[in-house]
Amino acid sequence: MSRCTTTIKQLIHYSIFVFSLKIPKPNPRPLGIRFSLCSSLSSSSSNQLESILLVAFLNKALSESGVRNLDPDFIPLSEPLILQILRQNSLDASKKIEFFKWCSFSHNYKHSACVYSHMFRTVCNAGYFEEVRSLLNSMKDDCAIVGTGTFKFLLDTFINLGNFDFALELLDVMEELGTNLNPHMYDSVLVALTRKNQIGLALSIFFKLLETSNDIDIGVSVPGSVACNTLLVALRKADMRVEFKKVFDKLKGMGFELDTWGYNICIHAFGCWSDLGTALRLFKEMKEKSKGFGSCCPDLCTYNSLIRLLCFSGKVKDALVVYEELKISGHEPDAFTYRIIIEGCSKSYRMNDATKIFSEMQYNGFVPDTTVYNSLLDGMFKARKVTEACQLFEKMVQDGVRASSWTYNILIDGLCKNGRSAAGYSLFCDLKKKGKFVDAITYSIIVLLLCREGQLKEALSLVEEMEERGFVVDLVTITSLLIAFHKQGRWDWTEKLMKHVRDGNLVPNVLNWQADMEASLKNPRSRRKDYTPMFLSNGSLSEIINIIRYPDLKNHGLDDNAVEHGDNISAETDQWSSSPYMDHLANQVKSTDNCSQSFSLARGQRVQAKGVESFDIDMVNTFLSIFLAKGKLSVACKLFEIFSDMGVNPVSYTYNSIMSSFVKKGYFSEAWDVLNQMGEKVCPSDIATYNLIIQGLGKMGRADLASSVLDKLMKQGGYLDIVMYNTLINALGKAGRIDEVRKLFEQMKTSGINPDVVTYNTLIEVHTKAGRLKDAYKFLKMMLDAGCLPNHVTDTTLDFLAKEIEKQRYQKASILHQKDDFS
Repeated sequence: MSRCTTTIKQLIHYSIFVFSLKIPKPNPRPLGIRFSLCSSLSSSSSNQLESILLVAFLNKALSESGVRNLDPDFIPLSEPLILQILRQNSLDASKKIEFFKWCSFSHNYKHSACVYSHMFRTVCNAGYFEEVRSLLNSMKDDCAIVGTGTFKFLLDTFINLGNFDFALELLDVMEELGTNLNPHMYDSVLVALTRKNQIGLALSIFFKLLETSNDIDIGVSVPGSVACNTLLVALRKADMRVEFKKVFDKLKGMGFELDTWGYNICIHAFGCWSDLGTALRLFKEMKEKSKGFGSCCPDLCTYNSLIRLLCFSGKVKDALVVYEELKISGHEPDAFTYRIIIEGCSKSYRMNDATKIFSEMQYNGFVPDTTVYNSLLDGMFKARKVTEACQLFEKMVQDGVRASSWTYNILIDGLCKNGRSAAGYSLFCDLKKKGKFVDAITYSIIVLLLCREGQLKEALSLVEEMEERGFVVDLVTITSLLIAFHKQGRWDWTEKLMKHVRDGNLVPNVLNWQADMEASLKNPRSRRKDYTPMFLSNGSLSEIINIIRYPDLKNHGLDDNAVEHGDNISAETDQWSSSPYMDHLANQVKSTDNCSQSFSLARGQRVQAKGVESFDIDMVNTFLSIFLAKGKLSVACKLFEIFSDMGVNPVSYTYNSIMSSFVKKGYFSEAWDVLNQMGEKVCPSDIATYNLIIQGLGKMGRADLASSVLDKLMKQGGYLDIVMYNTLINALGKAGRIDEVRKLFEQMKTSGINPDVVTYNTLIEVHTKAGRLKDAYKFLKMMLDAGCLPNHVTDTTLDFLAKEIEKQRYQKASILHQKDDFS
């Protein structure tokens, strides 16, 4: 017998002796009962004290020398004893691990699930994460399975550490051991993964949980609302549309009940992806649930998402009605509401509405931020309201709203495009001297201005300065320079451009792309000639309105009557509803509607080169612009044919560029065929597409069809920009429909768009040719009073007007002379 064992027994016997001396004398009782009680007390107290002393001894021995002096033959191992040792706060975690392993090799002892659970928490809390794997293997050998709570603790621990691979291994271990995967147990795991941007892992866990829950006989169980909503938010932010739709459909198919937050997430997501039909169906479903349970009512966030979607689907008129309805529905607009409705109005040239809502925003105590001012400034410059835009900028500075680089880019670009190039360039130079608010886009704007004015040396010098300041020369800037080189026949200057753009491989990539493209043009893949077989004819010109994929019931999920501001609201709408017009829009949607976007209010985005040998659509558009600017339509069409055969998907800009050249060349039938193919490719039409249609119809003398297209566009909630107004005024004027021209001009001013020099020149010309010289002179005076500077076209128009006036005077004089002779 070892010294250690003898010491333990002596301690125990001594403790029992002391304990017996301190036992109080019992009350007089029968001898048998007293003896039994004493025996019981002595036995239980002795065992308890023995356990306490044994734990104290082991704690001291482990602290001093570990397991070296422990003899497994004389220590009664049991689950309670081991748990007491593991719970000793004074004992270091490394000693606990050593004792746990020592017990595992003693007397073939097998630890219980409770001991493993405690051990997992011990090693994780102490930072001994490398021990977890060996503990898992030992647990499998002992056939002990810890509870789901312990597995959840382990998952949370390794996810917080960022060790996602081992977290996946834990899931595999759970599945191997047959642990019940309670979905709600993983809510925190899914939330943690999505917040750490581990969306792929979160998705795999999510679908594994759903597959496991389908095998449970008691019913289907899915993760909680917080976990599902967080996962949907992460998928939306990552623009993972397919995965988002898959999760959404899976949840709906399993009968998952979305809460208000979940509905708002889905409505916002489908809105970001221009799926108006699905968003409206969700709103309708939300309203129906609110009637039954009252716990899923649309809130301000719901309306903000729908207003934003309506705006950027080209249905600003509908958005304005919903906005007015919102104010009387019990919800108060917030800063985000004002921001999106002002931005929508500004982008759709409803400047009077935008200014009105801007004033309302300030009256209600909301301080407009930089984004709101930028939207208004951009809209005013594009609506030719230069004076009002400059005054608004002054107000912005006075109110203490900080201008951003984007603010100054809007100012410089707006001044340059409104005949104030000198002012724009001066502002650019001032900002550059101060070293503030100048970025790569600012330089790109000025480079484009210099290229248009033929100042290529200055433009190249500015690109060199741009590189020296550390700004990246993007594809838009390179395109502006290449178009200018091509127009002036200076392709040899591309070497100078390569010297100036020293950083990156953008210019070499562009030139390599050009070389490959020219080789393809010399050896085309097919024997097609020009554009003839490229765009197949589909229907006659009289069917032009049907060719255009308008946002009607078939495409956008809304009826044509939806924009009549509630005049034709369905009788099925609840008369007590706080949002009858919004209900009406939702009721127009059918479950089988194809909700692809057909009209876009969004602007094009700046593009970047995508590497060597990247035959992408951005480069196609770049060289299409170059060839079309020079009038080489045949080459541009061959380029379009080659890359269509290569599987490059054209975008709206590509089709608009081709159509524009066809219209200018007078190839109207081919232009309609391009439009038809654009519709088949489901490319969303934008305002540029409609401008081309009106321009082509006007040149063909089909002002009647132009008016029909305009009526259809306006009925669908579309808008007119200044180019559209000028094009229509010219088309209607040349058709002799002067009364419609005057109405259109008044509508233009009412909507908040100031006429520009093109508008006045067109008005003077069409009235002069119609013999209404007084009206033509009236528009000339109106032009000068408005401060609109004449150009060379004005001079030509005025010469024609003067000749017509002189001719009219001569005719009057001849008539008077004839009367005098007759008398």
